[in-house]
Amino acid sequence: MSHASQLLADKVAFVTGAGRGIGAAAARLFAREGARLLLASRTESQLKAVAEQIREAGGIADHVACDLADPLSIRAAVDRAVTLYGRLDIAFNNGATGQPPGPMDQLAEADFDEVSAVNLKGQWLAMNAEVAAIRATAGRGAIVNNSSVGSLLPNPALPAYGATKAALNHLTTTAAATYGPEGIRVNAIAPGTTLTEMLYEWDERSPGVIDQLNTRTALRRAADPEEIAEAAAWLLSDRASYVTGAVLRVDGGRIS
Repeated sequence: MSHASQLLADKVAFVTGAGRGIGAAAARLFAREGARLLLASRTESQLKAVAEQIREAGGIADHVACDLADPLSIRAAVDRAVTLYGRLDIAFNNGATGQPPGPMDQLAEADFDEVSAVNLKGQWLAMNAEVAAIRATAGRGAIVNNSSVGSLLPNPALPAYGATKAALNHLTTTAAATYGPEGIRVNAIAPGTTLTEMLYEWDERSPGVIDQLNTRTALRRAADPEEIAEAAAWLLSDRASYVTGAVLRVDGGRIS
């Protein structure tokens, strides 16, 4: 593959939740597509492993510990990308936390607060920091937020998770309208059943849930994390230059 044909050639990318699952798959894919990366999440050992994999494969990546519930931590992480590479072009806000599965009235208030702090407030803080960095350096750029198909459908097993992701969709479309005149595109992806650690943990707590979700999916299977990352990479690339304010379903044809 020539340098010119790479989807994200010469882009400086910031990826949250990059230590595992969709975030790690995205980091490896973005690097293969030519991006220079700063990887962020709470678990530094996971980040270090992903960054080393990328460098061993000939890519460019560094990492920084970042807590999405901490405004200073988020701002420092984004600033680190600018310090390392001189600018910020694109960002994939993948970091999130789950909730114990169960009905809405059985969810502890502390769990609701944590999901809200990370999945909604943390994404808001990240977008604010990223817009400021893009505006001050590259001038134009793109942001993709990782939502969920659970934001678009009733979600009895994960009500707080689904609610925060639905609110993230609204922040996404609002940011797209706000920053589009500056040349900053903002989109979201809404993955369906995806074989991540979070999904396996849910299946352990509720045995058979993966099979149940697959029967409600047209393709009758779960996604590999890289399949989700491919959609994010396209939205972040210049090939999606006229796409903003979209919430793209990447769900294998989720029926219900």
